[in-house]
Amino acid sequence: MTKEFFTATPINEVLALISRFTPVGTRSLPAAESCGRILAEDIVSGINIPGFARATMDGYALRAAATYGASESNPAFLEIIGNVGMGKAPIQKIGHGQAVRIATGGMLPEGADGVVMMEHSSELDETALEIYKSVAPGTNVVAADEDIATGRKVLCSGSRIRPQEMGLMAALGRMEITVFKKPVIGIISTGDELVDISQTPEPGKIRDVNTYSLAGCVTREGGKPRIYGIVADHLDSLTETCARAVNETDMILISGGSSVGTRDLTVDVIKSLPESQILVHGIPIRPGKPTILAKAGQKAIWGLPGQIASAMIVFDRIVAPFVRQISGDALSYRQYNRIQAVLTRNLPSVQGRTDYIRTRLLEIEDKYYAEPVLGPSGLIRTLIEADGLIEIDTNTEGLEKGESVTVILMR
Repeated sequence: MTKEFFTATPINEVLALISRFTPVGTRSLPAAESCGRILAEDIVSGINIPGFARATMDGYALRAAATYGASESNPAFLEIIGNVGMGKAPIQKIGHGQAVRIATGGMLPEGADGVVMMEHSSELDETALEIYKSVAPGTNVVAADEDIATGRKVLCSGSRIRPQEMGLMAALGRMEITVFKKPVIGIISTGDELVDISQTPEPGKIRDVNTYSLAGCVTREGGKPRIYGIVADHLDSLTETCARAVNETDMILISGGSSVGTRDLTVDVIKSLPESQILVHGIPIRPGKPTILAKAGQKAIWGLPGQIASAMIVFDRIVAPFVRQISGDALSYRQYNRIQAVLTRNLPSVQGRTDYIRTRLLEIEDKYYAEPVLGPSGLIRTLIEADGLIEIDTNTEGLEKGESVTVILMR
């Protein structure tokens, strides 16, 4: 007797079933080994970063008020009272009309509130300084808590840890963090026509390609593939393998045996498993219509088409979000390299240079918006908050609010 599909389930309804599956457990991991893992805790800063006011340019630390009105035709004259050594707390106190030499990253001495760049000044001798440009308080300075303030939540559970997040952990002094475990995904290939890739296929046989392609897909999405090999089209064999996989893995992919036909056993096998339920049997897509989604307890079981193109397309468009869900990954759009988004503010630029603007992505009513993250290049916070970069090329004089822009996602 010919088996019939259940009512085909639209893709959006299939994806809505993601919430039925919960992330796998968590584990503690050295922060130095965390790149690519999914954070399973919120990170709140217990300190200010950088922790002291520091210069962002080589120049002279001073009181900004002493430079007011300074110009090339009417320079301000200040007394140089010393140098700030890198990595050392300055011993000088800056009074009005005084300055100290300072390098990028140096700590501002007490009384200083701005830095004049070397290009806008000239030493007359060891103790006399001319200033040709006035500065406002805070110019060329990063405040003690400008990067990260004490008590601020800097990372959320569900964030994928990139090199910039690792740098933040280092800045916070975090040696260990809690991450989600990588889900173990069982891969089973069915079909009497399949042979191992080490064999030369006889007429009518083909090598098992799907096992290796799907293992690569699982790895790419942050899972750990567990390969169960080729299982013949026999009910007992497939049932035994699936029952073992349910106990040993967090999700199962069965390649082949999901379409209509008297020899297709996937549905029968799933129904035989404890606490099993068929959620989807058939999705109106091409290729990939005969896809199955079921549950055994809290674990997803997928019946994927046997044709390699169909199996990989179904994985990429439908299965992958479920893998990321049980991985704890709350920022699944980072799977893409580039995203088109609507710019939320004007961005000035200068012709003759390429600007890369750090940008966070906001998803509002199924549309992406690019919100620039502005700040000096020394702030790690701007990298943490950014999902990608907007490139403004050398021939463009800025971008306007409301424009469609390409966001290059940062891994």
